[in-house]
Amino acid sequence: MTDTVKLLSLAVATPDNIILQTDAAETAARLFSDRFQDFKYLARVFESTGIRKRHVARPLSWFEEPHGWQDRMAAYTEVASELFRRSATAALQRAGLEASQVDCIVTASSTGLATPSLEARLAGEMGFRSDIERVPIFGLGCAAGVSGLAVATKMARSRPGAVVLFVAIELCSLAFRLDELTRPNIIATALFGDGGAACVLRAGESGIAEIESTGEHLFPDSLGIMGWKIDDTGFGIILEQSLPVFAETHLRNAVAGILERSRLLLSDIDRFICHPGGAKVLSALEKSLGLEDGSLDIEREVIGDYGNMSSPTVLFVLERAIAAGLPERSALLAMGPGFSASCITLRRVA
Repeated sequence: MTDTVKLLSLAVATPDNIILQTDAAETAARLFSDRFQDFKYLARVFESTGIRKRHVARPLSWFEEPHGWQDRMAAYTEVASELFRRSATAALQRAGLEASQVDCIVTASSTGLATPSLEARLAGEMGFRSDIERVPIFGLGCAAGVSGLAVATKMARSRPGAVVLFVAIELCSLAFRLDELTRPNIIATALFGDGGAACVLRAGESGIAEIESTGEHLFPDSLGIMGWKIDDTGFGIILEQSLPVFAETHLRNAVAGILERSRLLLSDIDRFICHPGGAKVLSALEKSLGLEDGSLDIEREVIGDYGNMSSPTVLFVLERAIAAGLPERSALLAMGPGFSASCITLRRVA
């Protein structure tokens, strides 16, 4: 049996509540226009994102009321558990496996806190074994769809034949703040959605794709670009306006360095599969990576249908890329708090 790790399956899930972007814009205007003088200027972001709709943890009316930590984390535990259950069950079914065959679970989530962690809460219901290894990951944000998958890959590679389940769950909408009269909070109301994705990995002979290499790059002196500030009400978003410019300027060299450590070049990548952080970020990625305008078409489709769901979003893109047919070599790419870039290369399995 070979020690190359294969992606056996992938499944995604979203909450049942859907918010149309037009409804989000109208609600935000009603909640903020009289209290925030720059709202009229910022309101254009609801159209410029390219987002048509988003799936969220709670109905739109829930966000019109004030909520504290208890409300937010109760919603997180309930809905994140459901998305974990649905995405993981579907991924295991597609791989032809039972939950009892899973040897390790890596769970990435940065939009809520649950102790015991999500996979522990669901272990009995789903049928995971009592000797299962659990690796919860918090704090990687949007990059966790790639960097968490990299952690899962290392777990699978170290145990040939073991089944590793990777799950990324984010409920970004629960960080919506009525009390935050700031540019980042307004942009967040126009940009972020909720969702989950699960992948099954195993070092062995067959699968959808071989996970060839993994790597990360941490940019120095960049803590203020993206992240959370935390207070009594909950999470509050940190999001620098300069993010697209930063990505366009610095990403290419970072990705080239990651690939070089695996003896690869940018020209070896047939298709970049990117986390769609936003319309401006996608344009910046295309420029930085030397791609033609509009090349990241699946990314634009996903953000249009779901918004930015943080970590699972790149896996939604990967699901559609698999359906369209993977090229010989592709690269998953995401950026997140730190500020950091994460990259995984995939080889198509013949």
